[in-house]
Amino acid sequence: MEKKEKVIIFDTTLRDGEQAPGASLTSQQKLEVAYQLEKLGVDIIEAGFPISSPDDFKGVNLVAKNIKKSIICGLARCIKKDIEAVFEALKPAKKKRIHIFLATSKIHLKYKFKKAEKEILDLACQATRLSRKFFEDIEFSPEDATRTDKEFLYRVIEAVIREGASTINIPDTVGYSYPQEVFFLIKDILNNVPNINKAVISIHCHDDLGMAVANSLSAVLAGARQVHCTINGIGERAGNASLEEVVMAIKTRKDVFKNLYTQVNTKEIMRASRLVSTLTGFVVPPNKAIVGSNAFRHESGIHQDAILKKRITYEIINPSEVGIEKTQLVLGKHSGRHALKKRLKELGFKLNKKKIDEIFEKFKKLADKKKEIFDEDLIALVEEEFRKREKRWELVSVKVVTGTQAPPEATVKLNYKKKTMEATSGGDGPVDACFKAIDKITKIRTKLLNYKLEAITRGKDAQGLARLEIKVKDKIYSGVGTSTDILEASAKAYLDALNKIS
Repeated sequence: MEKKEKVIIFDTTLRDGEQAPGASLTSQQKLEVAYQLEKLGVDIIEAGFPISSPDDFKGVNLVAKNIKKSIICGLARCIKKDIEAVFEALKPAKKKRIHIFLATSKIHLKYKFKKAEKEILDLACQATRLSRKFFEDIEFSPEDATRTDKEFLYRVIEAVIREGASTINIPDTVGYSYPQEVFFLIKDILNNVPNINKAVISIHCHDDLGMAVANSLSAVLAGARQVHCTINGIGERAGNASLEEVVMAIKTRKDVFKNLYTQVNTKEIMRASRLVSTLTGFVVPPNKAIVGSNAFRHESGIHQDAILKKRITYEIINPSEVGIEKTQLVLGKHSGRHALKKRLKELGFKLNKKKIDEIFEKFKKLADKKKEIFDEDLIALVEEEFRKREKRWELVSVKVVTGTQAPPEATVKLNYKKKTMEATSGGDGPVDACFKAIDKITKIRTKLLNYKLEAITRGKDAQGLARLEIKVKDKIYSGVGTSTDILEASAKAYLDALNKIS
């Protein structure tokens, strides 16, 4: 029998994933995601880019202090202060790695660095050598590798391995490549870099052309044994390779990925997806593979009949393998605390008595407004409780007077540091009036970039979900809010975004 080989899962949700505009996380939220990634069983957690901001340094340091099972990684440019910042941030980590990167393509050399190949090669060697003074585990990325001249790429890789790099990550930085090209690039590196046997080859793909997962899997088939990925595929521009898709492809297609495995506990995938979606405010499309709400739903009568006879006719993955509960329990105003607690547990939420009591109170109020409470309603209630942790500004009430013949006027009451403040304002519409009344109280100047409203549950009395993005100075913040009242949902979403401003 052939020996089984492990594919290392390098999760960069907290670094590359967080670089998606509007996805900023506080240091405490980073830790919450890191705990879930540890439960998920990822090998490496790239916790951030410590030099980029004081809060990012704090977030990396907090993760390094608390996570014990996974290797904690920090990103650095090939610059002394970056490397030293990663060293300081990762001091408390039980297992640590530095990830240094330097662009190698002619496009970047000409327009970004204005440097010759020899200068880039020297910088890469110097940075790797310096990193060896602080770290035993060094990963090097020749940024934009898929658009780099191959002969130069081989020289850079050989040189940094000689200086001590033990992982070589090949980034398709702008999502330019395609599966066959990636496959042969990895093969060419294996065949043309003399000391490549001293390092693990890794792959880092972006989804600009929709091929990040396919490219990552192609690299694995060619010999790469580490994959960079993110929960829900979030990341710069169109995002990164989706962790859940990469992992489940390797697990499901054992006929193709022979003797390959990951150590990911796939039953934690859905919880990780929901947590990242909640904290970033990025909705998971219903048709998203593995974790989308429609991924394991069947409407066609033909499909339903076949599924009842034999599940594998139309499902290649058992939903329980990724932590998805197939059945839905309908709850109403006559349901008790025990039924609620049981259903929340079935949905994957482990909550203490205090949280259960808080959610139960909201559940009862919602049940008075709705005839039936569905799983989506319960998930929305729990997600709102998670967001509540970061609140400084809290909505007390919103009242809007409007009509076809009357200009809208909103009166908003907010709690801030145990004080209640109130303001009234007009606007171009009822939602605009609400936001302007909030602005009067908070005195924060904002620019609304995006605003969306959708129904997240079924029926005429469905809950509304408001999602928005605001710009404050040069930063973008996202917010979400839920309520059966769309104006209340909108006000909550606006405050959710404001509460992310550090």
